[in-house]
Amino acid sequence: MKLLLLGAGLGMVGGLIPSPLHLISTVQVSLHRWRRALLILIGPPLLIDTALLILTLFFYSYVPHNVARVAAIAGGTLLLVMSGISLNALRRNRGNPHERSANPSPVSVIAASLAELSAPGTWIYWMTLAGPILAEGRRIGYLRVAPFFAGGLFGYYGAAVFCVWLLAWGAKLHRSFTRRLTLAADLLLLVLGIGYLANAFFGL
Repeated sequence: MKLLLLGAGLGMVGGLIPSPLHLISTVQVSLHRWRRALLILIGPPLLIDTALLILTLFFYSYVPHNVARVAAIAGGTLLLVMSGISLNALRRNRGNPHERSANPSPVSVIAASLAELSAPGTWIYWMTLAGPILAEGRRIGYLRVAPFFAGGLFGYYGAAVFCVWLLAWGAKLHRSFTRRLTLAADLLLLVLGIGYLANAFFGL
C-alpha cells in the first residue's frame, strides 16, 4: 500500500503540472474533441515511459544494490530541491505564456513529446526514483514493487485528464488555473520528497 500511494503521488505531480502536451490537449477539449485530446495526452507519454522503463530496468540490472540506494537518496533530495525552486519561481510569478493551436500538426505533437522526453524531471523520475524501486524489485521480486508503477500510471493519467478538463473549463482564467495547479503539484512534490527520502533510508 505504501508503494502504491507513493507511486500514485509521484504520478499525480507529473499529471498536474501543465506540459506542452497538456496545453495542446486543452485546446482539443475546448473544441469538444475529447478523443483526439486523450490520444495526444496519453499516447506519447505511454510510449516514452515504456521505453524508459525498459532502459531503466536494463541499467539497474547491472548496478550494485548500494548504488541504487544512493540514487534513491539523491532522487528524494532532488524532489525537495525541485519543489523549492518551483515554489520560489511561482512566488515571483515567473512563467512564459504557451502558444496554442486549434489544429495541432503531427510535428507540434512530436515536438511536445520530445520536450517531455528531454525534460529533466522525466530522467530524474526514471533514474533516481523509479530506478531504485526496480533495483529493489530485482532483489525481492518485481511483483512486490509493481504497485508503485500501477499507482504511477493511475495517478499520472488521472491527474492529467483532470488537469486538462479543468484548464479547458476555465479557459478564460487559464493563468489562474495553471498557477493553482502548479502550486498544488509543488506542495505535493515537497511532501513526496520527504516520503521518498524516508523510504530510501528505512527501506521498502
